[in-house]
Amino acid sequence: MTADTFSLRKIALPAFGPSFLFGLGEGAILPVIALTVRQLGGSVALAALMVTLIGIGSLVSNIPASIITTRYGERWAIVGAAVWGALGMVACVLAPALWLFGIGVFMVGMSAAVFGLARQSYLTEAVPFHFRARALSTLGGVMRIGLFVGPFLAAGLIHWMGIGGAYWAGVGSLMVAAVVAMRMPDLPAHAPANDEGTDLASVRAPATLLSVGTSHAKIFLTVGIGALLVAAVRASRQAVIPLWAESIGLDAATTSLIYGLAGGIDMLVFYPAGKVMDRKGRAWVAVPSMVVMGVALLLTPFTHGAYTLLMASLLIGFGNGIGSGMIMTLGADYSPVAGRAHFLGLWRLMSDIGSTGGPALLSAVTALVSLAAGIWCTGLTAFAGAIVLWYWIPRTTRHPAR
Repeated sequence: MTADTFSLRKIALPAFGPSFLFGLGEGAILPVIALTVRQLGGSVALAALMVTLIGIGSLVSNIPASIITTRYGERWAIVGAAVWGALGMVACVLAPALWLFGIGVFMVGMSAAVFGLARQSYLTEAVPFHFRARALSTLGGVMRIGLFVGPFLAAGLIHWMGIGGAYWAGVGSLMVAAVVAMRMPDLPAHAPANDEGTDLASVRAPATLLSVGTSHAKIFLTVGIGALLVAAVRASRQAVIPLWAESIGLDAATTSLIYGLAGGIDMLVFYPAGKVMDRKGRAWVAVPSMVVMGVALLLTPFTHGAYTLLMASLLIGFGNGIGSGMIMTLGADYSPVAGRAHFLGLWRLMSDIGSTGGPALLSAVTALVSLAAGIWCTGLTAFAGAIVLWYWIPRTTRHPAR
């Protein structure tokens, strides 16, 4: 399909539907994981650890996800990931002990890695380059919408079924995602039409994880570092707002409202940002996204009440929102046709390292100095990401790998 005849609407349901449903299922269970641990007799510290198992499961599964996607193809990898995640949620709701509950949460993280890589690889193959940023920004946006709506769906079922209702909501969402994914059209066998100028000899060359990692080491150590820094800032921002709100004496209801409004702004701007990336170039969004978030984070410790924190939070949400799909788009741009899944597995591994390291850095600086210092450190990380991306991303609408 050429850029002239391509339409996102034609692939909207099979391409974006499973992502929304997966986000819906994950969003349904996230607020109740810690509560379930407490019900099973776990300590507060253990509850916090269990929440991180989703991220750890995703982190360690990125490389296996690339192997699975390469072997079975994107469509069946997405279907399998949705079913595996649903089984993990069933294990959570039926778990009589904490060890089985932990396995279930870890399985959800594993499924998120396979699902995320396969959907990114699918759209990279299916969408022409000049529509790629819009497609991947929309992909990130619908996932965020699902994560936003999920807790409300869970709340209704919890009222009816108890805390287990949240997990059954997740199971239902993921099983529907699997059914929708089964209707995805098969891709041609890695045709190079979307990546103009691709060397056909490279398409036929066999690719392994080692060969892809070696041949693209420069990309991982330049633009990849920028992606790692972006992921670190994004993950840290989720803790910044509630922690600072608590430190200035705001109650839980006000904090939730501020967090929700920031998330609303985040969800409103993903498509326009993708359009700018397609028409002006990736750097026109990637760099401003990090600069806006950096400024907002540096201003946050100067806020002293609900209104001023809301303004800073909305700015954080706007900066994060315009960067929706940015890491996925850059990974897609630099991925080779041969060994694409392997490249994306390594790319997502770097991103997940950032997502894990960012909050850890915030925690360490807060423990050693203060919360304000930790937030400022996160803001400086955003500026570092902006500098790296500004230097290495071509400021052009042409394919950066060309």
